[in-house]
Amino acid sequence: MSLLEDLQQLSSAEEFFDFLDVPYEPQVVHVARLHIMRRMGQYLRGSEVEGALEDAGDEALRTLCREHLQQAYDDFVASSPIAERVFKVHQEAIQPKPEPAKPFVPLTEITGA
Repeated sequence: MSLLEDLQQLSSAEEFFDFLDVPYEPQVVHVARLHIMRRMGQYLRGSEVEGALEDAGDEALRTLCREHLQQAYDDFVASSPIAERVFKVHQEAIQPKPEPAKPFVPLTEITGA
């Protein structure tokens, strides 16, 4: 079984940390598990663009996954899910909102003229 097949069998963030031998504090993972895993995916996609995943063997791929998981975990040890804004809902929360359209009623409508 290849490393990618092994990773596909994992179902929790803790299983990824254990499988890749990345130390973690359970409290940090409990609070930011989805954010950490999403950030790891973003880092892996960045590596894919750079071509690092194309010809990587299982050991090189394991090292790359371990490094990206550690990097993603460290992001949330030093910061918070809200501050990191990994998910779209958090990103949109800080975007400026357009001014709501103000209804216009012409004076002739009010006066009946």
